[in-house]
Amino acid sequence: MNLSLSVRVAESFSNKRVIDIELPDLVRIARDAGYLALCMRASMVGVHSPKERVLLVRRTLDDFGIEVSMVTGDFAVPENGPEGPGCLRSIAPHLDLAETLKSDLIRVCLKTEADIPFAQRAADKARERGIRLAHQSHTCSLFETVSGSLNVLQKIGRPNFGLIYEPANLALCGEDYGPDALCAFAPYLFNVYLQNHAPDPNGSKPMETWALGEVMSTHRPLDEPGGIDFARVFQGLKTIGYNGYITLHQAFGGDLSPREAAARSAAFLRSLIEKNF
Repeated sequence: MNLSLSVRVAESFSNKRVIDIELPDLVRIARDAGYLALCMRASMVGVHSPKERVLLVRRTLDDFGIEVSMVTGDFAVPENGPEGPGCLRSIAPHLDLAETLKSDLIRVCLKTEADIPFAQRAADKARERGIRLAHQSHTCSLFETVSGSLNVLQKIGRPNFGLIYEPANLALCGEDYGPDALCAFAPYLFNVYLQNHAPDPNGSKPMETWALGEVMSTHRPLDEPGGIDFARVFQGLKTIGYNGYITLHQAFGGDLSPREAAARSAAFLRSLIEKNF
């Protein structure tokens, strides 16, 4: 089990399209803290980027010995709006990007049942190139709940289409994200995203969900108690024998510098891995 650092940590806290940390600095932060990969996002490089930029990113990663655990090729996917499923209707540029970055996993987005046939066709094209597609556990999507996620995954019915398990979004929708959820997700689990963003009636951040309407929430440092129960998360991962990437998806935006936050989060995650595996 290896650690991956999401490019989300390099983005502006309030604007996912703006980079606050350039790639050379980010890979140094990742390498020094012990992350073996970056989870790439369109803010750093995407399907909109010139070929020269894509190649430069790959060379920079190679120079530092950093892999790419997953690719999110456009802004619409993480923004999770009506344009999100567009990637499924034009998957070829995303496949090209993933191949150049030497990644076999692409994050995609579905919003309605009408997106399912496009997900099937995109997965078939991806499979021809040895690439997998995955949808994150996410509010206001077909993957808000455990049962909803399983229903859609079964309808898609492609072995290379799976799930990015993210307990915070499940918690915001009132779902149990612990060992039972992970056992249910096991056949489809392609990646694990972790952030300490939890429901909190006294919180200051409103989050919209389809399941529960508006939910107040709080962002905490990954290792701060009172948020997501990461002990239960890792118990579940141990139960199913998960051996893929663990990706820190925490948007820092706090008192700690990105370097300090990345290192502290990595130490916390390694302690959980050592305790359970």
